[in-house]
Amino acid sequence: MAVQRLPLAKALNESLRKALETDPKVLVMGEDVGKLGGVFRITDGLQKDFGEDRVIDTPLAESGIVGTAIGLALRGYRPVVEIQFDGFVFPAYDQIVTQLAKQHARALGKIKLPVVIRIPYGGGIGAVEHHSESPESLFAHVAGLKVVSPANPSDAYWMLQQAIQSDDPVIFFEPKRRYWDKGEVDTEAIPGPLHTARVVRQGTDVTLAAYGPMVKVCTEAAAAAAEEGRSLEVLDLRSVSPLDFDTIQSSVERTGRLIVVHEAPVFFGSGAEIAARITERCFYHLEAPVLRVGGYHTPYPPARLEDEYLPGLDRVLDAVDRSLAY
Repeated sequence: MAVQRLPLAKALNESLRKALETDPKVLVMGEDVGKLGGVFRITDGLQKDFGEDRVIDTPLAESGIVGTAIGLALRGYRPVVEIQFDGFVFPAYDQIVTQLAKQHARALGKIKLPVVIRIPYGGGIGAVEHHSESPESLFAHVAGLKVVSPANPSDAYWMLQQAIQSDDPVIFFEPKRRYWDKGEVDTEAIPGPLHTARVVRQGTDVTLAAYGPMVKVCTEAAAAAAEEGRSLEVLDLRSVSPLDFDTIQSSVERTGRLIVVHEAPVFFGSGAEIAARITERCFYHLEAPVLRVGGYHTPYPPARLEDEYLPGLDRVLDAVDRSLAY
C-alpha cells in the first residue's frame, strides 16, 4: 500500500531502504548502523538486506567518518552518514565546515559532494550530557550547507529522499523525541520542494513559526489558544538553510504578528535571523515586535531539569499574550 501509518523512525528507515534499492551508489555509514541497526533503530535490517559493503559499521571517529564520506562522494557515491547523537558531531565539525561545505565553491562548481549527514537532535528523552543538543544554527551559518529538519513521518520519508538526491551536502536534523510519533506516509505522493515552508494550521491573529520538534508544541498551543477565541497560524519551516522567507512574510502580512519557536537557545539562534529579516520585510504590517521562544543561553541541563529548559506550551502561550498585548 502506498499510504501507511508509521512512526517517524520507521519512515526514515523506509526512506533509507528506498534510496538503497533505487541507487546502487547510495551508502549508509556510521557507528553501530549495521548489526545493531543504530541506537534508535533507524537503520534496522538494512545491513542484513543490502550487505556490509553498503551499510557500513564505522569506528568511533566522527571526523574520519565524514572525511571518508567526502572521499566516497568524490568518487561518485552518495554517502548517508549517521552521527549517533547531536553532541558527537563536533569532532567532525572541521571536516564539515572546511572541506564538505567548501569544495563546490573551491572547484568553481566542477566538484559536487552529495553527502547527507543525519543527526538526531534536541532534548526530551532524559539523556546525559552531549545527547540533547540543538546545534542547527552553527551549520546554517556556514555557506555551502543545506540544513533541514522534518517534523512528521511524511516529511521524514520524503525530505530524506530529497536530501539524498541533492548534489549539495545536507545536514539532516532528526527530532529524536518525535521518533515514535505516528502519521500517514504516502510513499507515492509527489513531494513539494525541500526548502519550502508549510502552513500546518491557518489562523488570523498570530503566526507561530517552528521546525522539527517544536512544530507539535506550536500546534498544541494553537489548539489551546482557540479555546480562548484566539486564532493562531502555525508554520512548519522544514528548512533552516535556506529559509523560506516568502511563506513567512505572506503569513505575517495576514496576521500582523510573529513568534519564532525553537529548542535551541534564543541567543544567536535561527529565530534571530528570521526576526531581523521579517522586520525588514514586514515593518508596516507588524502590529508587535517579532518575539522568540527557545532554550536558555546555558549548557543543556541534567535530565531532571530539561522540562524547565525546553520551550513548552506555557512559554509559547505567554509569548502569544505578550504579542497580543501590544
